[in-house]
Amino acid sequence: MTSKGSAKMMKDGINISKAHLDVCRPATAQTARFENATAGLTAFKRWIGSTQLDLVVYEATGAYHGLLEKRGSGHLPLVKVNPLQARRFAQARGTRAKTDAVDARVLALMGEALGLQPDIPASEDYHDLKQLRVARTSMIKAHQRLKNRINTQTLCLLRRQAKAQLALLDRQLEAIDAEITDRLSQDQARALDILQSIPGLGAVVAATILSECPQIGTMDCKQTASLAGLAPMTRQSGQWRGKAFIQGGRKFLCDALYMPALVAIRFNPDMKQKYDAMRQAGKPAKVAIIARMRKLIERANTPRKQDRKRAPKHA
Repeated sequence: MTSKGSAKMMKDGINISKAHLDVCRPATAQTARFENATAGLTAFKRWIGSTQLDLVVYEATGAYHGLLEKRGSGHLPLVKVNPLQARRFAQARGTRAKTDAVDARVLALMGEALGLQPDIPASEDYHDLKQLRVARTSMIKAHQRLKNRINTQTLCLLRRQAKAQLALLDRQLEAIDAEITDRLSQDQARALDILQSIPGLGAVVAATILSECPQIGTMDCKQTASLAGLAPMTRQSGQWRGKAFIQGGRKFLCDALYMPALVAIRFNPDMKQKYDAMRQAGKPAKVAIIARMRKLIERANTPRKQDRKRAPKHA
């Protein structure tokens, strides 16, 4: 017989595909399948009923998990895990089969075994802001390709068309930037103001940090650097010493910090001094730049955690 206390410690695993949500609850051996659509999520919530879940584990699946996040954030104790880590966990348990039902069960067991905690609920505009950021990044790349193409075109017709496309992209980028500003909630506007008080972080980069890392300010500096993929991982075994390297993290967040780091190295005396010191010590330029990128995200984390603007540093 299930006690009242154990009933509150239910963990569901959800395997997400384009068409379906396969759910497994190992504690009661229950399984179910729902459509990966609004109607399916409504049916999933009815299936949960009055059950007190303490964790709902699912994998990152590109665009397919977006609806679950948007409709479930703040209502369900969601935790998103890396698909590779989930597969390694299954292999460590000796689970060689791979089906939707098996994967759902493995995810629930992973949450139990690793003591995972629910993610911080995202704001209502988080997913919309992320879509806007992805669209903006795509347009920036298209803009650069067109500029490069103009330099090699000799036909007047093609040059005129390319310039017209550039003008259109410029207008679309302005519209996206305005939409991002409009969608920032009061709390996010405050966070944006704080991040922009940090030398080297402009409005676009600050908005990218908030959309890619809404947890900024809730973690310590090492966790923030790891989330951005800027924490070097040491490789050692016995007497062997391998080179440390960075890996993983949120790519768009890492990419957004690259140009601000280059600007800071040129115009921020403190950042330039530390960059030059690393170069003189024999560090490759890329390693020194990554170190400055990490310093930027760490500097963004501290004032956000303290909910205050960074005080200007006077000479």
